[in-house]
Amino acid sequence: MALTPRLDLRQSQQLVMTPQLQQAIKLLQLTNLELADYVSTEVERNPLLEMGEPSDGPIQADGGEQGGSVTDEYIRDGGESGDSRDGLVAADKSMDSALDTSSSSDGALDANFETNIYNNDAVSDRVSSEGSSGALSYDGSGAVKGGGGFSDDRSLDQTLEGEENLHDFLMRQMAVLLSSSADRLIATHLIDLVDEAGYVDATEVKDVGERLGASELDVERVLHLLQGLEPSGVFARSLAECLAVQLMELDRYDPAMQALVENLDLLAKRDMAALKRLCGVDQNDLADMVKEIRLLNPKPGLAYGGVAVQPVVPDIFVQKSRAGTWVVELNTDTLPKVLVNQQYLIELNEIGGNKEAKAFVSECVSNANWLVKALDQRARTILKVATALVKKQSMFFEHGVRFLKPLTLKDIADEIDMHESTVSRVTNNKFMSCPRGMFELKYFFTSAISAGDGGDAHSSESVKFRLKELIDNEDPKKILSDDKLVIMMKAEGIDIARRTVAKYREAMKIPSSVQRRRLKNMDT
Repeated sequence: MALTPRLDLRQSQQLVMTPQLQQAIKLLQLTNLELADYVSTEVERNPLLEMGEPSDGPIQADGGEQGGSVTDEYIRDGGESGDSRDGLVAADKSMDSALDTSSSSDGALDANFETNIYNNDAVSDRVSSEGSSGALSYDGSGAVKGGGGFSDDRSLDQTLEGEENLHDFLMRQMAVLLSSSADRLIATHLIDLVDEAGYVDATEVKDVGERLGASELDVERVLHLLQGLEPSGVFARSLAECLAVQLMELDRYDPAMQALVENLDLLAKRDMAALKRLCGVDQNDLADMVKEIRLLNPKPGLAYGGVAVQPVVPDIFVQKSRAGTWVVELNTDTLPKVLVNQQYLIELNEIGGNKEAKAFVSECVSNANWLVKALDQRARTILKVATALVKKQSMFFEHGVRFLKPLTLKDIADEIDMHESTVSRVTNNKFMSCPRGMFELKYFFTSAISAGDGGDAHSSESVKFRLKELIDNEDPKKILSDDKLVIMMKAEGIDIARRTVAKYREAMKIPSSVQRRRLKNMDT
């Protein structure tokens, strides 16, 4: 058969992800900090966008049942024309199609600016005369209303004064302690080696002498002097040396304590018999020595400076209303407030210009309107998912972890009529604050463990919680083995295997029954 060129006509269907749809999907999975950075970049790039100011009006949605999802139509303060509302609904449906990969829609938007003027009320704080501010709320009746926010109560000196770090603190003490320029040079190099926990590497300490041409004895002498600085225990080359330095300052480093510090591996294994033999003490004395060790600081450097812990800011608030229903609120403090500068657009249109200038303005208008709608859609999608979660896990909010139900992404996706991938992106790195604490949205999705009596399945998290309860309340004289825990759990209707108990116990960092027996004997 000869190979000859020919033309074939084929027809196929595929989902095309336009740059705008990719942007919308990307916004869903961004954290509040990442979203703020992204929006700031877009505002700098697009002259028609500007950061908005808090407004006074809440956003409201029509219809909805208790625990249901927010509708796709917004009612603006003062009302909207039918064409404008239809344009916004059409854009929202396109967004939903883009986020639901099961849809074949290409997600085309109406680029008419007049139908997409952005109302800054959509994602802004509401400051009321009562002093509450900063959240969109959905109470199940279809209303999205204002809620509580955050305020900066720090004083002026707290905002201006920087915290002294460990390096500067040690340098300041060293300048007073040492007078010799040679010793100060060695000390400066040693201080540079101190990590955030206050330790130095033994190998790097030896290299200091070679690098500076100093003898090993001089480096050891300066290191010994520096170990007398605050915080107690710094410049140690090991945990044992760190504890020894602190005990020396307390005048408690006697031969028995020295033997205990030099055998911390036996203490970690809870081998009390070997420690009593090495230290030459009885059970009571050994217990007192261990208590003294526990009072020491194994990482003294962390008290000075170090990496600041970034507090988690909730994306969603859940609280109980006076009517006894759970109210779900969006924390608008975490939502960027942007709007399209219509006045600037009018001025640009009046000026006119060449084709390139008009094309640039048209592109800026399209991008600005899409970003505004994408932010609105993101906020409402998060609200939908959070509301569905609260509805599914209402018993958890009422009674605690023991009543957490098994839940999958598909359950929530079916509830709000979206794709699982959309729910996954929404719940990624989003946090919910409720009367029971702060939880990542992923926390509420747990696997199921069958019930022994044929009833409803149990959530793995609730099983872990019950397992920890049993271990915490066990009699020190009758430590519960994994086999005994299995029997007790099955008596409560939880069909669980021994290996699952061991896996959950290890995941919660709970020692085995043998180790717990040693620990509790040591405490008593």
